[in-house]
Amino acid sequence: MFRYRLKGLVGLALVALGLLGLLWPGTPGFPHAAAQGVPAKPIVYVLPIEGVIDLGLAPFVQRVLDEATQAGAAAVILEIETFGGRVDAAVQIRDALLNSPLRTVGFVNKRAISAGALIALATQKLVMSSGSTIGAAAPVLAGAPGVEAKPAEEKTVSYVRKEFRATAEARKRPLLMAEAMVDADVEVPGVVAKGKLLTLTTEEALQHKVADFSADTLQGVLQQLGLEGAEVRHAVPHWAENVVRLLTHPVLSSLLISIGMLGILLEMRTPGFGVAGALGIASLGLFFFGHWLVQLAGWEELLLAGAGLLLMVAEIFFIPGFGIAGVLGMAALLGALVLSMTGAGDTAAVIVEATWRVVIALLVALLAGFALLRFFPRLPFARRLVLAANLGTGPEHGSAPLSDQRWMGKRGHAASVLRPAGIADIDGERVDVVSDGALIERGAAIQVTHVDGNRIVVRLAPEPPSPTPEPLKRNEP
Repeated sequence: MFRYRLKGLVGLALVALGLLGLLWPGTPGFPHAAAQGVPAKPIVYVLPIEGVIDLGLAPFVQRVLDEATQAGAAAVILEIETFGGRVDAAVQIRDALLNSPLRTVGFVNKRAISAGALIALATQKLVMSSGSTIGAAAPVLAGAPGVEAKPAEEKTVSYVRKEFRATAEARKRPLLMAEAMVDADVEVPGVVAKGKLLTLTTEEALQHKVADFSADTLQGVLQQLGLEGAEVRHAVPHWAENVVRLLTHPVLSSLLISIGMLGILLEMRTPGFGVAGALGIASLGLFFFGHWLVQLAGWEELLLAGAGLLLMVAEIFFIPGFGIAGVLGMAALLGALVLSMTGAGDTAAVIVEATWRVVIALLVALLAGFALLRFFPRLPFARRLVLAANLGTGPEHGSAPLSDQRWMGKRGHAASVLRPAGIADIDGERVDVVSDGALIERGAAIQVTHVDGNRIVVRLAPEPPSPTPEPLKRNEP
């Protein structure tokens, strides 16, 4: 009985302690803790927009916005320092910013040019540091390396101009200012004349209500936003995001295409399947993998590229020469490469630019392949790797057995007619021989001139000179 009473008292004591914990100020379960305690510090994410605006940057921006939303962040600050990049990548980032429920702030720390200007205009608050610039967003078509870029056609300019205008409408910024950054035909009285693209300095952007305020440091931005005591979290791209940005970089993607096409071309010129083919397929695989991750390459492009590779494999292994299957395979692969560099909504100018990049990469591969096939075998170290086409003749080049070498220079006679092959009798042995081209009758004297591989070559033996008779001696008395 005492044990049961003791258990009851212990149970009541535990319940009392639990109620006391709930009612004690400062405990997590205390109902007035949120009102009486110190509120948690606000969270601010800082997202760098620097370097080339490429398609690998858009997934990084979307991931940071999603993380900030889940963390209940008070703001996301985009620190912008870029000369621009791909328009389609900037449009993806612009859409993500307009659709985000977070407070987004664009901090132009020195420059937001071209595609960077569209990203800056898509933020809710635009801040610029002293000496910064924004604008100069006319779309251009990138040419071959070393060739100056060309202005895009009117259709592309119109599309980009309206993207800037729609972004300015959404963020309540001057519409003509946004359009004048893209189209030189847009005139803003007192700001920019017709025929000139608009680029604004910090003071000009503040004066014309494009920027909201100025700050030289991140702490200055936080102070003017009323978030000077916030917890700042600097977003850093994951290694996978860095790899994707690297693989989709215009220079590296073109290089991967060149290496891939070079490997395939060299494989077509050599029998079997070796290092060149493996390197070519691996390079093209990296290209398609990177563009798959940024949602440019889909199943259609992969199937088209696979069909092209299968046709070229059939051409290499099963069909002699280079014919219809090889041409169709090459065309399918090139088409898949072009489609993998363009996305939905891209204009004809963007498609032409992608096609031009693929053609340039193919030309580089052709020139490199020609140089390798022509000059590589002549290099000193390459001679040890390449089998000589002409091994020469004679015993020093052939593979004659040692037993046949003993007949060199021996004499005998033809045991059969040599036309030119036949049998000879040499030192009492019957030997298979071949003449040096002349018909030798049976019984004629022969001599072995050389042994070439398994061929014992003979010719008519010269007749031995007749002995000269000695002069008669006179008998002297």
